[in-house]
Amino acid sequence: MNAPVTRRNAVLGITAAATSFAVPSILRAQSAGRIVVIGGGFGGAACARALKRAQAGLQVTLIEPNKTFTSCPFSNEVVAGLREIDAQQFGYDRLAAEGITVAAQAATAVDAQKRSVTAADGATFAYDRLVLSPGIDFHFEALPGYDDAASEKMPHAWKAGAQTLLLRRQLEAMADGGTVAIAIPANPSRCPPAPYERASLIAHYLKTNKPRSKVLVLDAKDGFSQQRLFEKAWKELYGDMIERVALSQGGRVTSVDPATRTIITEFGNYTPDVANVIPPQRAGRIAAIAGATDATGWCPIDPVTFESKLVKNIHVIGDACLGGGIPKSASAASGQGKACAAAIVPLLAGRAPEMPRLTGVCYNTVAPGYGFSLAGNYQPKGDIFAEVEGGATSPVDAPRELRAREATEAERWFQTITADTFG
Repeated sequence: MNAPVTRRNAVLGITAAATSFAVPSILRAQSAGRIVVIGGGFGGAACARALKRAQAGLQVTLIEPNKTFTSCPFSNEVVAGLREIDAQQFGYDRLAAEGITVAAQAATAVDAQKRSVTAADGATFAYDRLVLSPGIDFHFEALPGYDDAASEKMPHAWKAGAQTLLLRRQLEAMADGGTVAIAIPANPSRCPPAPYERASLIAHYLKTNKPRSKVLVLDAKDGFSQQRLFEKAWKELYGDMIERVALSQGGRVTSVDPATRTIITEFGNYTPDVANVIPPQRAGRIAAIAGATDATGWCPIDPVTFESKLVKNIHVIGDACLGGGIPKSASAASGQGKACAAAIVPLLAGRAPEMPRLTGVCYNTVAPGYGFSLAGNYQPKGDIFAEVEGGATSPVDAPRELRAREATEAERWFQTITADTFG
């Protein structure tokens, strides 16, 4: 029987994953293969590192245009002025020191027949196996009026970095008594609970600095992950400061007008002082270029090997893949990266990989010293990942001491996963 996921072992789940996906030593002596990984986030960097550690002779190349990775987890604290952006940023020096070739370029083309990747500077990289970990891109066509230019007025802040700081500056510039609107898309999307964490932390900022203001949540869903926990915290901490308009109440945003900062919904229009518009999403663009996306805009995979169901010798991990019950989160991406590495090594040797078991944990901080979590175990079932027994979620009625302890555990989790991924 598998041990249940507790708060403590969920925090340590990244380390445990590295152990459970260890590759038999007999495979380490096999001849070297060429693995190219596109995307240096939690999934891609974890996969590249796990590959090199499993079999030192592998030629592992990580293609990532940004020399510095900016983490989305904990970026909501940057938005709310509780954390500085440099605490979110990590480089790739440790990966390079382990023998991974880090190419600071954008991948622009994939030739699946020739098994090669072309970068923006014209360089080509041959592979035996290709791993795509491109994260998400925005499906602008699904939200009329919204595009990159609009995001400079109505920031999404859903890719951490400049947009995170832009949203923070807009909050700081807003007068007391203003309204901050957060437009939340339907699933699938990156880290489904994160918009509600953002609403919470923005409310904390407003309560502290601009107490006559309010947060308006325009939601394309009726229900959401950990809803009872969030709503209890909102009532306890913020009173009536946060108002949520659900899908059935007309909360789905149908278009925007950035010139007037107007958000249009099915039942009415809103012109907030600050508009945080999170658009619908799909797999990162290189996944479509590689032919790995289907009509949904996401990538169907074999959950045992993470190999694309559409293109041979290409694996997809992280937010870009259709993972079934496993959420699109940093924890899931890291676990998928390690599991994918553990599948690729025996595949190169002509052996069948073992069945993966992933552990994912999601922490949410709704105020300093107030957090809660959701942890789950996932295994392949048919064509997708399904949740299996042993998961755990924070109790709705819990003393403040537990909330404070989970806020501390959230910080420990972040320190663990970033050190594990980037050194």
